[in-house]
Amino acid sequence: MGFTDPLTENDLGPDDRLDDGLPQSLAEYVRTQGLTRFKIKLSGDAERDAERLKRIANVLTAECDGFSFTLDANEQYGTAREFRQQWEAMCTDPEVASFLEDLLYIEQPLTRDEAFGEETTAVFSEWETGPPVIIDESDGYLDSFGRALSCGYAGVSHKNCKGVFRGVVNACLAEHRRRTDPSGEYVVSGEDLTTVGPIGLHQDLAVMGTIGADHVERNGHHYFRGLSMFPQEIQEAVLASHNDLYRRHADGFATVDISGGAISLDSVLAAPFGYQSDLDLSQFEPVSTWSYDG
Repeated sequence: MGFTDPLTENDLGPDDRLDDGLPQSLAEYVRTQGLTRFKIKLSGDAERDAERLKRIANVLTAECDGFSFTLDANEQYGTAREFRQQWEAMCTDPEVASFLEDLLYIEQPLTRDEAFGEETTAVFSEWETGPPVIIDESDGYLDSFGRALSCGYAGVSHKNCKGVFRGVVNACLAEHRRRTDPSGEYVVSGEDLTTVGPIGLHQDLAVMGTIGADHVERNGHHYFRGLSMFPQEIQEAVLASHNDLYRRHADGFATVDISGGAISLDSVLAAPFGYQSDLDLSQFEPVSTWSYDG
């Protein structure tokens, strides 16, 4: 959930409601799709974050029969010591502390310049009650995850844009550490960065299934209407070849089928590179003819 995403219908003014047949607030999405896993953005302002976390906690407690979540700080904290101070300040609020009992991990709280520094290693090594922390933006090289583990991090986020084989390497390292140090916690999370079918999303999901990521951030998919931007022929082909991953919306377009907060990857994992149907690309405008005004 971003900083401005509506949490309930009361957060939507008369001019904010979209007429697209889709849920719009967090509460509506939970009720419609049975969501149980969530990713929440942090601003780096302890007071502001605490108030928003309490509002989100109220929504999830009312709408979900059990849930868990992650926090994404996107490099909002300058140093590990500053992050620890603000985290502990938030936890002095009993409502926030209770909500954080369902936290899975927090992602990239520190800037890339500070993520692997000596102070970071010292703070994480002495902070026995701290949350599990993983890297994302700091995962710039093949050895970044290994460096992160040596600094006291618990894991790394995979995105296909970082490189498919880097994700495979990181997953193998995590599994190796689990076998050699079963007492440790080793996380490889996933994000698909709003990729859409019938190709990009499938490729992302095929990799996520391969590396064993069992919950993936579907980044911003509530901002568009499934595959409605594609010709009907493509939508019908996707519905026919991946009828476990997609369903037909009441308005007629193909959209990802989310039920009980989960999607099925059976047809994706059975297909070469994740997708079954070949596309007739002649119906699209070639890139060579595109022009840009600027």
